[in-house]
Amino acid sequence: MNFQQLRAAREAVRQRFNLTSVAEVLHTSQPGVSRQVRELEDELGVDLFVRVGKRLTGLTEPGKTALPIIERLLAEADNLRRAGADFARAGVGTLTVAATHSQARYALPPVVRDFLAANPQVTLHLNQGSPRQIARWLIDGEADIGVATEALADFDELVALPCYRWSHVVVVPVGHALADEDRRGQRLTLERLSQFPIVTYEPGYTGRRHIDEAFEREQLQREIVLAAMDADVVKTYVELGLGVGIIASIAYDPARDQALHAIDVRHLFEVNTTRLAVRRGSYLRDYAYDFIQTFASPLSRALVDRALATPHGQALELSPEPPPSSSWRAAAADAVAGG
Repeated sequence: MNFQQLRAAREAVRQRFNLTSVAEVLHTSQPGVSRQVRELEDELGVDLFVRVGKRLTGLTEPGKTALPIIERLLAEADNLRRAGADFARAGVGTLTVAATHSQARYALPPVVRDFLAANPQVTLHLNQGSPRQIARWLIDGEADIGVATEALADFDELVALPCYRWSHVVVVPVGHALADEDRRGQRLTLERLSQFPIVTYEPGYTGRRHIDEAFEREQLQREIVLAAMDADVVKTYVELGLGVGIIASIAYDPARDQALHAIDVRHLFEVNTTRLAVRRGSYLRDYAYDFIQTFASPLSRALVDRALATPHGQALELSPEPPPSSSWRAAAADAVAGG
């Protein structure tokens, strides 16, 4: 049994049993993949895959049992390489961080700056995707650290640690009726908000679930005329008069967004928690711990290790802190944390 055989079996499942795709991922030939899989089955004495002719179509019952073990073996081999690299080339290496647009655009820039200043020999790769893409990259070993608000806590294979809490704000052009009402101290209601077309996030992004839940609880219809993954896109179309925007508070900067007026709506939508996730059982390089604590200072190495050692299903109590952002947004977050 060797690692090439194990990788061939794992990739056959990941590539949905398409051996041509497996061969491309592993930089080998399709006959080579077939041979590696068959040799592994011969050594184990069982068929791992269901076959129709020469095609793989699924996993057998022994295959379903073996796959998690194969995944663990390959993960531990990767951990062993990382451990060796820590001793051989301390402070030198590559860190891949996966984040949603909102995190990459608004929360991470000062973190990346400070981390790279303290770790000049580390190459940082920043990948952007949806929360579920980020989770998949972490599980597949294609990213070391993931940052998102949605979905990360839903995957058993991940340890998701709360980092900071934030609320939404409604943004409108400075001359909008809602801006005038806010300046007069008139508190915005969901019923009033539902009278306007809404521009906000796609489902599954940046607290959209809490927005939908708020309207559903009140049994109010809302007209979402545009949904985007990116707060900058939302703000652009709000400025054009397309509708009223609902965005993350960390995405509003009064110095940059001078054409927009932001309305505090913490009383309308549930507070959101941004989480940082790593794959359960993964080995983290020293500089990965540095990045984590730079992003969320309470997440010390000892605490992260304790979380990684906590069995799945047992919660580790942590308190998220206010977001790493401007004074306006931090003040809003402090108010949220205070009740």
